[in-house]
Amino acid sequence: AVRSLWLEGELPVLPGVAVVGARRAGASGQEEARRIGADLGRRGVTVVSGFARGVDAGAHRGCLAAGGRTLAVLGCGLDVDYPSQHAALRRDVAASGALITEYEAGEPPVSWRFPQRNRIIAALTRAVVVVEAGVESGALSTARWAAELGREVLAVPGTILGPGNQGSNRLLRDGARPYLDSSDLADLFPECGAPPP
Repeated sequence: AVRSLWLEGELPVLPGVAVVGARRAGASGQEEARRIGADLGRRGVTVVSGFARGVDAGAHRGCLAAGGRTLAVLGCGLDVDYPSQHAALRRDVAASGALITEYEAGEPPVSWRFPQRNRIIAALTRAVVVVEAGVESGALSTARWAAELGREVLAVPGTILGPGNQGSNRLLRDGARPYLDSSDLADLFPECGAPPP
């Protein structure tokens, strides 16, 4: 159970769409996340992600570049500078959305906190899109939380020629919907069914 949430910025319209995936995503995974974030942001759909390197950062940046609003769910206290290379991104998210956490000031980003924060990502959304995920990726725990909470789970199909997409491709094999573009969310977000503004 979540006892309290701490917020920096202004909470965007929810529920949104989570865009999650590997921290060590390849160039194509990061570009896919950026494009998905931008397309959703342009349509006024809030992009929710975990503020990690790789896919998460790509989704947040794409959304912001398109003039959208994004919500970053942290696995540490709001005052903890993590990841340290995201200082500029943090300022941008707080200015055009919000950062949120269940952890009090000073709580460090220890590894067990990230799977826990994934339940909050899932809870704040109507759908979770997994962009690129290996079989050990934390993004799969977000997908599991989403399924448990009755959210839609989608995955971007990826190459089978390496381990980077095995987790997301297995989601597809096991019944997740494929995500090819924002029209795949039109049943949940009518604005995704119209041509982009």
